[in-house]
Amino acid sequence: MQSHRRQLIAHILPMVVFLVLLALCQLVTTHSHAFVLRHAEFWVYPVQTLLCGALLLWFRRCYEFHRLKNVIFTLLIALAVFVVWIAPQQFLNFVPRTGGFDPEILGNNPAFYWSAISFRFLRLVVVVPLMEEIFWRGFLLRFVIDEHFERIPFGKFTWPSFAIVTVVFTFSHLRADWFAAFVAGALYNVVAYRTRSLASCVLAHAVTNLLLGSWIMQTHQWGFW
Repeated sequence: MQSHRRQLIAHILPMVVFLVLLALCQLVTTHSHAFVLRHAEFWVYPVQTLLCGALLLWFRRCYEFHRLKNVIFTLLIALAVFVVWIAPQQFLNFVPRTGGFDPEILGNNPAFYWSAISFRFLRLVVVVPLMEEIFWRGFLLRFVIDEHFERIPFGKFTWPSFAIVTVVFTFSHLRADWFAAFVAGALYNVVAYRTRSLASCVLAHAVTNLLLGSWIMQTHQWGFW
């Protein structure tokens, strides 16, 4: 059995590195005028993807994914979260969110353009679902029950853990996404409870993000990245 300390590091470190790099990106882009700094997301996001992906691979033996379960239910949850996320702009005529990671500014250089898109989707559909589900459902949902979270079966339900993880997950997102993030956090928790499979939680999150990424590319609402 992996030591408690190693389990903590494995479940928390990728998220910490991701958030530190995200904060660095926001700081640099806010206070810089040079193109390479004003659009730091074009190099910070690939670094996030590679570094966090490498950490997930390094610690892979610390994670218990179990086999996929209730796949149809999981996919329906993924679709529901996607619909809720885009509903204000798609169905309720909210102002489109066009400001954000815009790969079109690289349109004159196909190599850079497709590289940026590829890294963005790798980050969105693979690294983020793995990292976030390992942290939120694999770690925090159990840590709230017992600080030695590895002793708690994955998917064990308590009201305090459900409420805390849902609320913290909500406020970890942009204010404009709080309602959708609240619904997503609650529904992904339900996937954990219903399937007792971390792999199913990752699948739900990945499918939601794939649908969202495809919708962003179609509508050019870069603010949803």
